[in-house]
Formats: sequence, C-alpha cells, structure tokens
Amino acid sequence: MDQTEKYQHQADMLANKIKKRFQHLKKQYQKLNLDVFRLYDWDIPEIRAVVDWYGGHLVVGEYSRQQSTPEWLPLMGQTVAKTLNVPIENLHLKIRKAGIREGQRYERINHTNEKIAMSERDLKFYINLSDYVDTGLFSDHRDTRMMVRERVAGKHFLNLYCYTGSFTCYAAKGGASLTVSVDRSETAVNWVRENLDLNGLSDPKHILIQKDTLDFLASPRPAYRDFDIAVVDPPSYSTTKVKNVHFDIAADHPRMLNSVFKLMKKGGTVFFSTNHQSFDLKSEELTVTDIKEITYRTIPEDYQTKRKLIHRCWEITV
Repeated sequence: MDQTEKYQHQADMLANKIKKRFQHLKKQYQKLNLDVFRLYDWDIPEIRAVVDWYGGHLVVGEYSRQQSTPEWLPLMGQTVAKTLNVPIENLHLKIRKAGIREGQRYERINHTNEKIAMSERDLKFYINLSDYVDTGLFSDHRDTRMMVRERVAGKHFLNLYCYTGSFTCYAAKGGASLTVSVDRSETAVNWVRENLDLNGLSDPKHILIQKDTLDFLASPRPAYRDFDIAVVDPPSYSTTKVKNVHFDIAADHPRMLNSVFKLMKKGGTVFFSTNHQSFDLKSEELTVTDIKEITYRTIPEDYQTKRKLIHRCWEITV
C-alpha cells in the first residue's frame, strides 16, 4: 500500500468511527442544549487526530510530530466533513504541537476576529474557530462548571487564569453575590466581558482584572479576600510579563495554591485542575489537608478515553 492509499484508508477509518460516535452523542447532547462536544481523540493509535463538533462546524487537529506530512490533515478533515455533511467552509484545521513550553491558549495563528455564539445548557459562549489553537471554550470542564453553579448562590467566587470566563458566567448565573476573574491577557478579559454581556449577566459585582495570576496572588487588595469558592486552572507552563518569573505547574503548584488558600474563607472550596499529563499533587507541601480528587466526576462522556485523562481535578476544602 503506498502512502496515498494508506492515508485514504486512515481517513475512511476515522470517518467511520466519528460517524458512529456522532450518532451516539448527538441526540442526548441536543436534549441538553450542548452545541460543543468531542468526537475523537487519538482513539486509533496510527490516527493522531482530535475532532470536535461546534454546532455545524468541525475543528480537526493533528498531534504533529517530525514525520507529519502536510497532506495528511486536510485529507482527514475533508473526509470527516463529507461524512457528516459539513460544508468545507465550516471545516477548521489545527496543528497541535506537543511540548510547547508556554500556555497555548493565547498563541495567534490567524486574525479573522470572527466570533460565533455556541450554547452550553442555558448559557451561550463566544468561540473563535480560526485565530487560536484553542477556541475559547474548554468543553471538558462543562460538568465542573455545573458543580460550581450549584453551590455558588449568594457566595463570593474567584476565577484565576479565567481565560474567557465560562466558569464566571456559570457562577453569575448561579447567583454569586460577587465574582472576581483574573487573567493576564487583555484579549481574554475582553472576551469574559463579551460572554457576560451575551448572557445578560453584566453587573458591577462581576469584577474583571487583567493581571498575571501570580502577581495578583503576590499582592492581593484587601477587597479581594474571603472567597467561598475558587477555580484555579493554570496552563502547565507560563512566564509572568512584569517580573519574567517562570511557572511550571509540576514544581510550583504548592506555592501558588497556598497563596490561593490565604484568600479563602474558612470552609471555602478550591477547585484545582490541570491538564498536565504526568502531574503529581504534592499534598504534603500544601497548608490544607482536606483534599479530594474528583477527576472522574468532572470528565464528561465525550472526553473519556483509555489513552489519557483530558484533565485532573481536585476539590480542596480550606
């Protein structure tokens, strides 16, 4: 079998698997009003792809490596799109490089600035399918967002590394009396504002702060203390803009989390998550002891794979 035949065979296998998966998930997710869900994540060892459904659009990514060839990804994408009757202009191809040292979420690959709204239950979120490797919504945490929403009424909520603010919108919808959302990126903070607007949730009690989370934790203002619930979902690696401090989640999470605990009310809850693939929580270095891993409760069906955990998540009581 030559390379062209081999690629076509892989594309047909991928399309066949995704068609079955789509039929299985579509109906139940329609009932839940979920426009965004995962259809495939490297389930067949030789097909290093990840495929997500975005309400009539497809995002098809390749986990690239040195042997990757430029014709492989377009063929996979076009074959899957054809199988699901998705027009070619709604197909979005992404190269995902492993081992990037800096958080990928802000890396620009295009400048369309086109955002479209997608539903998640009774909320909507703007996504951008073209301009970044990530789209603006991490759908693997939709069930964790619901956990926050169910316990946040009348409470103070802190969202660190808030990205586009989907947790903040859930907290606002759940009746939080105050939310504080912190991210280093101006693009992200503006995106949070747009998502709050989109859901009719804009209010002065939802405070947005453009600042590196580590800088925010190093000198918090007195007003930003006594939180009941916090979400901390950092990139695996980052560098602060002001002081050029490097952050590596594997080594540095205890210091960061201990700083978060100081901003919490006694009995408050911190949801801490990471998608670092070989993460080990150094619980003996933390200043609190009530730590429960809740990973399996937070990963939705479409993100469950034998190959890896899409994220890990802990519920920590201060």
